Amino acid sequence: MKMPTAHRIALLFNGNKIYDRDIIAGIAAYLNTTRVSWDLFLEEDFRCRLPGIERWQGDGIIADFDDPAVCAALANSHLPVVAVGGSYALDSGYPAGIPYVATDNFKIVKLAYDHLVEAGLMRFACFSLPEADVNRWAQERETAFCTLMERDHMRADVYRGVATSAPSWDEAVEQQIAWLNSLEKPVGIIAVSDARARQLLQACMHAGIAVPEQVALIGIDNDPLARMLTRIPLSSVIQGAEEMGRTAAHLLHQMLNGARLADTRILVPPAGLNVLASTRHQPFQHPQVMQARHFIRQYACQGIKTEQVADYVGVSRSTLEAHFRHELGRSVHDEILHFKLDAAKTLLTREPGQVADVAVRCGFTTVQYMHAVFKRELGCTPREFQLRSRSPQAASP
Repeated sequence: MKMPTAHRIALLFNGNKIYDRDIIAGIAAYLNTTRVSWDLFLEEDFRCRLPGIERWQGDGIIADFDDPAVCAALANSHLPVVAVGGSYALDSGYPAGIPYVATDNFKIVKLAYDHLVEAGLMRFACFSLPEADVNRWAQERETAFCTLMERDHMRADVYRGVATSAPSWDEAVEQQIAWLNSLEKPVGIIAVSDARARQLLQACMHAGIAVPEQVALIGIDNDPLARMLTRIPLSSVIQGAEEMGRTAAHLLHQMLNGARLADTRILVPPAGLNVLASTRHQPFQHPQVMQARHFIRQYACQGIKTEQVADYVGVSRSTLEAHFRHELGRSVHDEILHFKLDAAKTLLTREPGQVADVAVRCGFTTVQYMHAVFKRELGCTPREFQLRSRSPQAASP
């Protein structure tokens, strides 16, 4: 049997990171399941060394383009190159003329966000990294978080902090604690990496902030080392890094056989979630009920109906009603009404406006309907509730 032609391939990755190691594992998996014969050039200590790479006499390169130094070193390479890195919201973020396999940053952040929503949380924040060329992937995850917050009409609270090092460690922890204390609790926090999540988890423990009761925290990478270094097991998004490696190897294999794949872009979604103690905020309630309540919290006063809530969750009305009856002992309509009533009570207590204005702002179809709800649920009219709630203030000197 004729053996396939052997090619010399360089892998330019920082194997000290779990993400890069998983990509390398995906490349290895591709080689083990095909008849491809590659001699791999990979530094023994797993660090990516670039000096002299332009003079390397090989056949192809797969490289981590999240590192701007790698992009610059390979900009004029005469060899076939496949880039691997994070996705970008703007096309200008991608290198020109090079096939690119990306981890889908938006889907990664959305998966983490949806998980926190299912945990019953209604406030969210993002713990990122200082803006820098080497942290472009972190800024893209910030952008994804802010996009989701804007979509759901919520405030995007993003904290970058400082780059941690031995001299700045104490200062970094103090600043993280100050930020954590400034957040309204409970809050779900998405960290742009497991390393960043681990730091914040330690800050929570220093400050006596309960995880996940006050802060539910999720990272990205599913790094086993980060889990071992934390007392509270850390939830994390599992990136599709092995699939990225397999895909990159397949593209380079095609290029070595003459395929022209310039500007090909493939986005690989996350592989799933590893849900551990750091985000088990309300594990006893059904996730679809949590999603529905999250939607109701935002839009109850805009006149939403049960059908719209079911559409948002992606289940039938009857299924959602059954979950609500089982978990909360009331219907979806009653839950919407509950949030409307709470909003009306808040406005009547804090603002001197007319009852009719409150009815409109809280989504009641008529003043008479709000009147009937107050009588049924609280045993008084909206005006009586308003006067009663303000009576202590009126009696004060």
